[in-house]
Amino acid sequence: MSFAEYDTYDALGLAHLVRRKEVAPIELVEESIARIERHNGKLNAVVYKAYDEARVTAKGKLPDGPLKGVPFLIKDINMAVAGWPMTNGSKYLHNYVSPEDAELTKRYRSAGVIFVGKSNTPEFGIPGTTEGRHLGICRNPWNPDHSAGGSSGGAAAAVASGMVPMAHGSDGLGSIRIPAAQCGLVGLKPTQYRNPGGPDDRNRAHGFVLDHVLCRTVRDCAAMLDWTGTPEDDAPYAPPPKARPYMDEIATPPGKLRIGFSTETPLTPKGVKPNADVEAVFDSTAKLVEELGHTLIEHKSFGIDWFHLYRAQACVSGAMFAASIEDWKTVLGREPQQDDMEPLAWASYRASKALSGEQVGWGLQTLRLMTRQILRAWRNFDVLLMPVTLTAAPLIGHLDPVNVEPREFNRRQARTFGYTPTFNMTGQPSMSLPLGMSGDGLPIGMMFTGRYGDEATLFRLAAQLEEARPWRDRRPMVFG
Repeated sequence: MSFAEYDTYDALGLAHLVRRKEVAPIELVEESIARIERHNGKLNAVVYKAYDEARVTAKGKLPDGPLKGVPFLIKDINMAVAGWPMTNGSKYLHNYVSPEDAELTKRYRSAGVIFVGKSNTPEFGIPGTTEGRHLGICRNPWNPDHSAGGSSGGAAAAVASGMVPMAHGSDGLGSIRIPAAQCGLVGLKPTQYRNPGGPDDRNRAHGFVLDHVLCRTVRDCAAMLDWTGTPEDDAPYAPPPKARPYMDEIATPPGKLRIGFSTETPLTPKGVKPNADVEAVFDSTAKLVEELGHTLIEHKSFGIDWFHLYRAQACVSGAMFAASIEDWKTVLGREPQQDDMEPLAWASYRASKALSGEQVGWGLQTLRLMTRQILRAWRNFDVLLMPVTLTAAPLIGHLDPVNVEPREFNRRQARTFGYTPTFNMTGQPSMSLPLGMSGDGLPIGMMFTGRYGDEATLFRLAAQLEEARPWRDRRPMVFG
């Protein structure tokens, strides 16, 4: 059984067909499996295949959620699926199997999606590319010589190539938005704590990491967040409540918004700017926004010491990483050895262990004050437009966490991804939309960031942009 028209529908479209009994969930699962088998050898997007389990699930009674019968992938990092391996992209965890579902996993199941496997991710989600020794290199469907982005690169490659219409991702410093931009998809990092992180959310204690999905349409993004984005009753932090469903927001005109625009990065004072392709898409997006009736407001600078901000973030993120490895030592019953990790992760771990309590405390205090300073900018506008990255997807090997010396790797990464981390620190909702292409045929994403708790404005604007400059029918080199 198969369903050849599978890739002409988004996730909600497929679920609609299932509800009308025009297609059976098992047909969708078989089509997804066929496409994974056809393309995964080229892309290495799926690293754990749960075909038999998916077939059993598809033939059973599914929850009557909004995405009933839709094939779905879970990213192989910090998202527990009962009985499935969870490696976090590292040899150190290669034998670990999750004993139970995470809360978000349960919510995905209740939405009606069918898990067909797990997607590729770099070691511990550290790089902005999905290249690594343990799970291997994930390639971009638009051109397999290029990166799919990271750390949700496997999810992005799978959706962009048509293996699944939607996949789970997570974003700690840009890991949903970067691969969405590089693979031509919609990628939202929701407001801090909007989606659940429990029951074991130690790795989210600093608030940087948010989970959501990568997909082809704004409505799929809205529908899943409507389903999953409610507070846990035992969570100590809850985001501001939404006024109404996001599916209602995307059907509502945004009105006349004040839209700030900026290409400022930590490297701007040094003369590092977006390349010509990214600049061209940024300029055309600003023009489109103005043509749609919005007011453009140039945002010249946040007026902050970027080095200070990133040093504080590094102290906090480093302490979290060291604490996580301490937890894994207890679970696995052994210390990590140097050959358990790739050079980038090993160097990060060693540096993190050397942090003092004073440094970590200073980092938390500094982030608290500096993010308030950043958030004040939204007094002047409703949404901020920026590029997602400084370049389109780089060639495989340019950002290689195994063979590029860690300091050089970080230097190269800073000159590729300049924009996303700030809004993990502030906790604001931030969305990548595929609004242009490079001269050599690679997608380029633009980033729209709203006020804390205000996904609604982003969804209204995104739906308007999607209608004005459609992207859904673009097809990469590896597809179908």
